[in-house]
Amino acid sequence: MTGLGTIINTASVLAGGAVGHFAGKLFKEDQQESLTKTCGVSVLFIAVAGAMQGMLKVENGMLTAGKSMLVVLCLLTGTLFGEIIGIEKGFERFGEWLKRKSGNSGDVQFVDAFVSASFTICIGAMTIVGAIQDGILGDYTTLAVKSVLDFIIVVVMTSSMGKGAVFSAIPVFVIEGGVTLLAKVIAPVMTELAISYLSLIGSILIFCVGINLVWGKKIKVANMLPAVIFAVIASYLPWSF
Repeated sequence: MTGLGTIINTASVLAGGAVGHFAGKLFKEDQQESLTKTCGVSVLFIAVAGAMQGMLKVENGMLTAGKSMLVVLCLLTGTLFGEIIGIEKGFERFGEWLKRKSGNSGDVQFVDAFVSASFTICIGAMTIVGAIQDGILGDYTTLAVKSVLDFIIVVVMTSSMGKGAVFSAIPVFVIEGGVTLLAKVIAPVMTELAISYLSLIGSILIFCVGINLVWGKKIKVANMLPAVIFAVIASYLPWSF
């Protein structure tokens, strides 16, 4: 069944939110803050692992780093583009709208929880590759594996940051569902190199989410989102990074 992967992933986020909501009631405010920072540290290490996988390689028995110029150019152009458009404000307005419509107007962490959880589970190669596989082959295996990871992440984020995290199910459904429907159009564009570049830049954006979780909101991650599009474009340039 085409689209089953998106349904499974969305359901896992909702289930994680439900479990996290009830688990969160067991913790005091200072304990929830500690959980938030711990979650942030975990996200940082997950992101570093993904970024290093894309930047490091072994040559002649030596560990070398590369793609620094790719990172700089994609992040700079992507952030500039995002700042001009004002993506962060758009996300926050949508989060505030969800906050009012869901009856959580008194939840001061709602928007931050929604944005942080959305970026953590939506930015990455598994989202794109899994949805393409689901759309073309009807193979939802990758998204099923991602669902387990997302369940755990959302449980922790909901228990520490509040109900806003569970609403990350909306972008999961929209993004994965959209890519699944457009899989035959997107698949030829997402070459192995394009996926590699996207995964690298996506990991760096997730790292920025971790920074915000640990030290408070320091970086407008939403405004950096166009960087992943520029990463895909870069894979088609006539020179390597």
